[in-house]
Amino acid sequence: METITAVAELRRALARVRLGGKRIGFLPTMGGLHDGHLSLVKASRAACDVTVVSIFVNPIQYRPNEDMSWYPSDLPRDEKLCGDAGVAILFAPSVQEVYPAQFQTVVEPGDLAKPPHGAFWPGHFRGVATIVGKLFNMVQPDVAFFGQKDFVQCAVIRRMVTDLNFPIEIVTVPTVREVDGLAMSTRNRYLNGEEHRRALAISRGLFAAEAKFHAGERDAEKLLEIAKRHLRQVDRLQYLELLDADTLKPAESPLNRHAVLCTIAYVGSTQLVDNVILKPK
Repeated sequence: METITAVAELRRALARVRLGGKRIGFLPTMGGLHDGHLSLVKASRAACDVTVVSIFVNPIQYRPNEDMSWYPSDLPRDEKLCGDAGVAILFAPSVQEVYPAQFQTVVEPGDLAKPPHGAFWPGHFRGVATIVGKLFNMVQPDVAFFGQKDFVQCAVIRRMVTDLNFPIEIVTVPTVREVDGLAMSTRNRYLNGEEHRRALAISRGLFAAEAKFHAGERDAEKLLEIAKRHLRQVDRLQYLELLDADTLKPAESPLNRHAVLCTIAYVGSTQLVDNVILKPK
């Protein structure tokens, strides 16, 4: 595996790959890799000849009052995980390499990033769309892989790819969970034992609503209330919405379209994100 830090070097390496007619898969990450990320690597290796992983903590998706220094940075560990998983190129640029002096051009994602979900992360999806767009331009992959846990983010990226004519296939891989049901996240390492146990209320609530949906319940408010009964156990429920999976607008009853039940919750000081897909047969 090559570890590359400069865009020019990355492009030279990938030009050689393209000359060989090989298919390139790409996973943009912020590091702190776990089995969820490795499931994306596995999906990429199954579908593509060469897999590229980027590690970059993106400053422009953080709000001014947020401290991004908390994000775990352990490049040697992530390098080993990627190498063992069969990644061909690990791209780990500096902030200066990604954002040149006087940088000012951004990607504005539009309605998908607006309330209800966008209200809790003002500017976040603009930052995500901008960095993913830049990385797509640097790597120019054939396929890019994302996890379902960040469903709204995936929707924003799909819309950007369509609107800006990126010749890239977007593949969403199902959420990987701990044995007890908690969605895998880099943030999970900040939960102590008691917080981890309380965090299980998130998946329990989503799974309870999902089970009721599969049993025939189609009333959106009733499904939200079922999830909320469990989610009352978290320290702060920031967001719980049942959204139309295509428009990201609140889903209407009776549910007869593909929908997603999304939540953002705090356990202790840790923000956790999760969702389940509700798809009528």
